[in-house]
Amino acid sequence: MAHHSGGTVQLPPVSHVALVVNDIEKTAEYYTSTLGIGPLEAQEVALDGVMFHGRPVKTRFKVASARSGQVEIEMIQPVEGDSPYAEFLNSKGEGLHHLAFDVDDLDSIAAEWAKEGIKPFFSQEFPGVAKFAYFNTDKLGGVVVELFQHG
Repeated sequence: MAHHSGGTVQLPPVSHVALVVNDIEKTAEYYTSTLGIGPLEAQEVALDGVMFHGRPVKTRFKVASARSGQVEIEMIQPVEGDSPYAEFLNSKGEGLHHLAFDVDDLDSIAAEWAKEGIKPFFSQEFPGVAKFAYFNTDKLGGVVVELFQHG
């Protein structure tokens, strides 16, 4: 899915955009009733051993998502523990947190980006299932990039 050309990575189309919110039920209801995006149903996710700024953490958050054309809109509300979502809410308040891309080879893109000083700060691998990593692309433009790989 990702193409390499001249040391730069060409990403596939965005798979989802993620918003970090204070109250996922209230926000989901607003998006569905007022903006016509939904239905959005919140589910709780718990991650244990996810790497966050170089150390493993346990974290819980609520997630809701709905399709809007080719793109999924994802909402995330931190519940407990350290996470990029809690960090974002504390420093910036609610808003657009990341753009996500489904890729075939996360590691090769990460290696390419490392040369540019773009590093992962939140990542986990579920062997044989999936892996994801959030990268510090927010230095310019304020938005993080997530790469997700199935299998």
